[in-house]
Amino acid sequence: MRSLRFCFALHLHQPWGNFDSVFEEHLEHVYRPLLRGFMAGELWPVALHISGPLLEWLDAHAPRFVDEIGEHAAAQRLELLAAGHDEPILAVLSREDRLEQVLRHRDRIRSRFGVDARGLWLTERVWEPTLPEELAPAGVRFVLVDDRHFRVSGFANEQLHAHFVTEAGGHRVAVFPIDEKLRYLVPFRPPAELANYFRTLRAAGRELAILGDDGEKFGGWPGTRKWLYEEGWLEAFLGTMRELRDTDEVRLSRFEDALTATAPTSLAYLPSASYREMEGWALPFEPARALLRLEREWDGARLDGVEGSLLRGGHWRHFLVKYPESNRMHKVMLALSAQCREQGDPAAARRAIGRAQCNDAYWHGVFGGLYLPFLRGTVWSNLAEAESVLQYGKPPGVESWDVDADGRDEIWIRSPNASILIAPARGAMVEVWLDLARRENLLNVLARHRESYHEVLGLRDQGGPRGEQGEAQSTTSDHGTDETHGDAGGAPSIHDLETQLADVPPVDIEPRGLFVDRILAPDTIRDDFVRASVLVARSWAGQQMTADWHVVDAQVDLHFRCEDIEKSLHVEPGVIAATWRWNPAHFPADSWFSTELSFSAPLTIEAPGAERWEYAIETVAKSEKGFERMVQGTAVILRWPISAGQAAVTVAAPVG
Repeated sequence: MRSLRFCFALHLHQPWGNFDSVFEEHLEHVYRPLLRGFMAGELWPVALHISGPLLEWLDAHAPRFVDEIGEHAAAQRLELLAAGHDEPILAVLSREDRLEQVLRHRDRIRSRFGVDARGLWLTERVWEPTLPEELAPAGVRFVLVDDRHFRVSGFANEQLHAHFVTEAGGHRVAVFPIDEKLRYLVPFRPPAELANYFRTLRAAGRELAILGDDGEKFGGWPGTRKWLYEEGWLEAFLGTMRELRDTDEVRLSRFEDALTATAPTSLAYLPSASYREMEGWALPFEPARALLRLEREWDGARLDGVEGSLLRGGHWRHFLVKYPESNRMHKVMLALSAQCREQGDPAAARRAIGRAQCNDAYWHGVFGGLYLPFLRGTVWSNLAEAESVLQYGKPPGVESWDVDADGRDEIWIRSPNASILIAPARGAMVEVWLDLARRENLLNVLARHRESYHEVLGLRDQGGPRGEQGEAQSTTSDHGTDETHGDAGGAPSIHDLETQLADVPPVDIEPRGLFVDRILAPDTIRDDFVRASVLVARSWAGQQMTADWHVVDAQVDLHFRCEDIEKSLHVEPGVIAATWRWNPAHFPADSWFSTELSFSAPLTIEAPGAERWEYAIETVAKSEKGFERMVQGTAVILRWPISAGQAAVTVAAPVG
C-alpha cells in the first residue's frame, strides 16, 4: 500500500481589540512551545495560518519568533496559508473588499517571509458559492473547508479523503475537506487512536488525511496545556508520527504537493455552509433548541449517515438577523467601505475599515464574541476612525436611506465631530452615536437576548472547546466519536466543565438606544425594568414616525410625528436634546410617560421634572469558565405624570 498523505494545517488567531496579556499568554504557552515542539520532533511539513491581527502583534512584540517562522517557511517545513488579512468573514463583505483583504494578507506574507501563499484558511469555514470569483483572481489556488460542506451536498464520508475542484463564473479553486473526526482525535484523544484511524484510512485505499484546526486548542483551552505538556500527549503524538513515518504508513505533505501528486476526485458545488456547530448557533432560540433535541435523540450511527448529513441549522448571515447590534455594525461598515472607495480609498480610512471587518465581534457561539463589549468597542472605534477621515472638512449633513437593510429608512446625521443614526421606524430612537474625537460609539450596548444554553431542558448543549471566539466541537461527532474524554483516557473538553444556571435570565423584548418611549402603568417600579417584566400601556419602540428636518450651521433639528405624540430632536456638537408633546386625554389619567436611555459611556443627562431610575444592563453568556455576567451598559428611565403633556431631556457627551 502507498503511504497515506497527511495534510495538517494550524490556524492561529487573536482578534483586534484583544488584550496584550492574552496575546502574550498564548505566545508563551501555546504558539512558541507548539511550533518549537513540532520542529524539534521533525513534524513537518505543516501548514500554518497566522491571522493579520496576530501577525502584526507578533511583529511588534516578538519579531524573533516571526523570524523563526520565516526560516521554517523558507526551508519548506512550514507551508504558509493566507486569509482575509483582518480575519473577516469573507462571504459578508463586498466583492471589492473580499479581494482587497486576501490580496493584502498575501502581500504581507510575501513581504515578511518571502514566500507565495497560494492556499487559503477560510475564516470560520464560512463558505458561499460565489467565493471563487474573488479567490481565484486574488491568486488563491486552494481553500480548506469542513467535510460537512460536502456531506450536506450529498457526498459520502468515504469520498472525502481527497481534494475537489469548484468554480463560480468560470473561476476555479481546489477544495480540501477537513476531516471532522481528526478534529476530535487531535489533541483530545490518545495518539494510538489517531494511528489506528490512519491505518484504517490507508487500508481502505484513501489518499489523503486532512486536518485543519485552531492552534489555540494545543494548550490555550482549559486543561489542554496540562494534557499536552505535563501528561505527555505532545511527546506521544510526535513519537506516534515518527513511527508512522518510519514505517512508511503516513507521511506529512504540503497541500500544494498533494494537489500535484493526487488527482481531484471530481467537480463539487458547495452550498452556503460552515461547521455544524456554527449552523446551530446561528438559529433563533426555539429552532436551535429543536435541533439540539434531534441531535440528542439520534445515535452516532444515524448522525454519521445520510440523514445526519441532511440535519443542519442555519448559516452565518442569520447572526445579522438574530442580533440587530451585529447587523448595525455590519451595515455601517459596508456603507463606510463603499463611501471610502467613492472618495478615492484614503489609506487611513481603508485600514480602519479593514480592522472593523474582523469577525469575532459580529457573532456568538457558546463563548464571548458579540457579548464582549471591548470587541464591539474595537469595531466601533475603527469605524469612527474611518468616519473621521471621510467627514474631514465637510459641513454637517443629513442622509435618509435604509442603512441597516431592514426595509425602512434611517436618518444618518454626519459631521466632522459625530455620526448619529436615528430610526424613525422604531419611534425615532437614536441607535448609534459615534463620537469621532473619542473614537467611540457612546451607545455600544447589547440587549439581553435569549440563548439556547439559558435553558437546559434536560439537554447538554452540542458545543465544546472554543476556537477563535467560540468555535466548538460537539459531544458526539458526526463520526460517532465520544468526546467525554475524562472517562475514556483523553483530555476533558471545555464542555466537560459544564455548569447550569439557577434562573433563566431576563430578555429584552424591545431594542435599546436613546429615547425608547412608553406609557407606563401606575404601579410600575424600577425592578420591573431590571426583570424585563414591565407592563406597558403604549410603546413607540416599533412605531413608524414621519420625519422632517433642517440644518443650520452645525445644528440639526428633526421633528417626528405619529397619531398620538410629537417628538423633536435637536443635535449640535456633543449634545442631543429631545422634547415630546402629547394629549393627556388620550391616555389613562394615572399613567406615566417615560423614555429609556441605554448607553455605554458616561453621559450627562438633564431632565427637568422627571423621576429617574437607573440600572445596569447585565447579560449572561458562556465563557470557558462557565456562565459569566457582563455589564453591557447603563439604562436610565425618566418618567413624568401623563398630565404634564410634555417632557424634555438633554444628553451631553463626555468631555475630553
